Amino acid sequence: MIPGIASRRRFKDLSEQEILALAISSEEDDARIYRSYAERLRADYGASAAVFDGMAGEEDEHRRRLIDLHTARFGNVIPLIRREHVSGFYARRPVWLIENLGLERIRDEAAQMERDAQRFYEAAAAKTTDAATRRLLGDLAAAEAAHSEKADALSDEHLSPDERSHEESAAHRQFILTWVQPGLAGLMDGSVSTLAPIFAVAFATQDTWTTFLVGLAASVGAGISMGFTEAASDDGQISGRGSPLKRGIAAGVMTTLGGLGHALPYLIPDFWTATAIALVVVFVELWAIAWIQNRYMQTPFLRAAFQVVLGGALVFAAGAIIGSG
Repeated sequence: MIPGIASRRRFKDLSEQEILALAISSEEDDARIYRSYAERLRADYGASAAVFDGMAGEEDEHRRRLIDLHTARFGNVIPLIRREHVSGFYARRPVWLIENLGLERIRDEAAQMERDAQRFYEAAAAKTTDAATRRLLGDLAAAEAAHSEKADALSDEHLSPDERSHEESAAHRQFILTWVQPGLAGLMDGSVSTLAPIFAVAFATQDTWTTFLVGLAASVGAGISMGFTEAASDDGQISGRGSPLKRGIAAGVMTTLGGLGHALPYLIPDFWTATAIALVVVFVELWAIAWIQNRYMQTPFLRAAFQVVLGGALVFAAGAIIGSG
């Protein structure tokens, strides 16, 4: 059982044997993490997977050298001590959390892992009095510091310019499919579809609080509906659009924000002031939609602007006419 925070050991209180044991378990964990990254990337980013395989091999070699030293000094029984047993010791984020964030995020996390390991070995070497142990820990600190260069060398070995370009293109495409596309659909739905009910109520009642409540209900309801619809429509296994949970969150949140944008001004008590600000917000929302379409979906800006402005104007007119009738 992992001890609680209060029962964790302080690093300065660890014996040299325990420091070696901690280093061994840390190298085992890091090698396992790198192999998990490699397996996660292998299908879509084979060259980057080979890089992480190589980094896992480096960690295995470090572990072997540490075990040899421990055996020579303390015997074959290695104490069970891990990162979570030591107060203030650096922790690794769950692999499932990092591996779902994309190729660049995984690379950044690997670089941070190497920096953490370097600091540990420097502190461990400073605390050790045995010459052979100090030398090995110092060597490993230097090795971890050089791992970024090693990673670059492995990247050069396994990643040709064409392969690197292909992986970057694939990562960008995945980002578009998982986050931008459902988020854009949600923003368009929330911004445009809520115009009619919000402005219909606004012109029918000229009551800002009632208008705000209707806008809030319409935005939240549309967000929930859009989020569940997106998540349930495609599990991403065949289409390659990524996690349904991520897509549902993107669609739901952006739908809600799209509707709230022109509902929030009706918290202002004066009806015409609130309506004028709401119209300005609608213009900004429609411009943002057109920009996102142009930036990420390669839709010509003028065509995107014409489409969203025309659609928004028609929906707004419908709401205003119905509310004034």
